[in-house]
Parts: sequence; C-alpha cells; structure tokens
Amino acid sequence: MIKVAITGAAGRMGGRIITLVTEAAGLEVAGAVEMAGHAKLGEDAGYVAGCGNLGIAITDSLEQALADADVLIDFTWPEVTIANAAVCEKLKKAMIVGTTGLNQEQRNIITRVAESTPVVFAPNMSVGVNVCFKVLKDIAKTLGEGFDVEIVELHHNKKKDSPSGTAVRMGEIVADALDRDYDQVANYHREGMCGERTKEEIGMQTVRGGDIVGEHTVYFIGMGERIELTHRAMNRDMFARGAVRAAGWLGGKDAGLYDMQDVLGLK
Repeated sequence: MIKVAITGAAGRMGGRIITLVTEAAGLEVAGAVEMAGHAKLGEDAGYVAGCGNLGIAITDSLEQALADADVLIDFTWPEVTIANAAVCEKLKKAMIVGTTGLNQEQRNIITRVAESTPVVFAPNMSVGVNVCFKVLKDIAKTLGEGFDVEIVELHHNKKKDSPSGTAVRMGEIVADALDRDYDQVANYHREGMCGERTKEEIGMQTVRGGDIVGEHTVYFIGMGERIELTHRAMNRDMFARGAVRAAGWLGGKDAGLYDMQDVLGLK
C-alpha cells in the first residue's frame, strides 16, 4: 500500500486528488495539508473532499502530513512547491510536482532534490497531453524544415502564468526534434512592422478568458497543407487522475527525476 499526502487539501484539485486516491487500488491517504490559518484546518480531509471521513485531519504542517506518507502530491504555487520540495528532500519522501509556472532556477532546485529522492515533475499530468508530447516529436521529425510551427494555448481568465507550461514543453519538444534551441527561436510577441517570419522561429500565442480549462494546438503549416494537433481539457479531473496514476507508479522507485512519459512508458 502506497501512502499519499496531498497539498491544498481543502481546494478543488486537492479534494479531487483525495477522492481519487481513496478509489485507487494500492493507494491510501496518509496526510493532508493546507496553508496556515485556513478555515478547514483540523477538519477531516475526506469529509472536506466529499468522500467520507478518513480519519486524517487537515494540518498546516507538511512534516506532520508526511510522517506516515510515502509520497507527496503537490499542486500549489512555485514558491510553495520549492519549500515543500526542501521538506521532502530532508525527509527522503517521494514527490509528484504538478505545479506550473516554475522558472529555470526553481526547476534546477527540483532537479537537485531528485538526486536524493524520487520526483515526478511534469508540466501537465494529463495522460492525453503526454501522448501528444510523444506524437509531436514524431511529427516534427518527419516533417522536418519544410513546415512553419505555431503554438496557440487557451486558458481561463484566472491563470497567472503565460504561456502555459504545457505550451512551453510542446515548443521545447518540437525545437529539440528540429535541432533548434527553443530559447533562441521561441517568438512570444508580434506587433507592428516586425518583419517576415523567420524559418526557424516557433510562434507562441496565448488566449485568456472565461472558464476554459485548457486547450493547446500546435500548427505545422506548409505550402498548400497544414497539420493541427489539438488537446482540449474538458475538466480538471484529468490532471488529478494523472497525478494519482503517477503516485501508484512512483512507489519503490530509486531517487531520480521522472516525468509522465516515464510513468506512461512512452520513452
């Protein structure tokens, strides 16, 4: 039995993860965390999530939540995730990071933590999105240099980071497949007399509005034809389901940095 602790336990995502863990074979909720001062501290995590009492009180102490846990599932904010990673590193607890918007320095910290404990870190926990990652590499390699690449992503009006981590990862995959440096070819802004599109650039455009859960389209545009690969998220359950699947896979793994491609056996 793999014992799981969950951050943001009183939130929508945390509640869904708690519920899905209780429904998954071989997994058990062992801890639940919320921010200091939260109104739900001390309440039963299962009751708050709507899946029945579990005998696990929500706490603001990550160390307490991890005392009997094997792995932490973390969907929070970059700064909180980094602080939580330090605790997992100290306690040698496995970690699943579903937080988006981490900068390069923060990513480097996650990589360092993974030297001493197993970590699954993915910009998107969705099974479908990760299949798209795999397909994108094959499409880009096959099409080669004859197609312009543009990426458009849509999210709700509350999303704070732009472009999404998923869109960036899609760009990185395409750039790598075409032997380009993503940081050099990504184009986030076009306005005015900006000149013709270069052959190497990868356009990155964002749309924000309403309650869009998430939509990503990669356009491969050639002369007289184009390919569009689109993934649409219908609800947030897909992220929670992917994280729970990762928790089941991560149990007993050696220290190291893994992603959903590892979890799904796509590498």
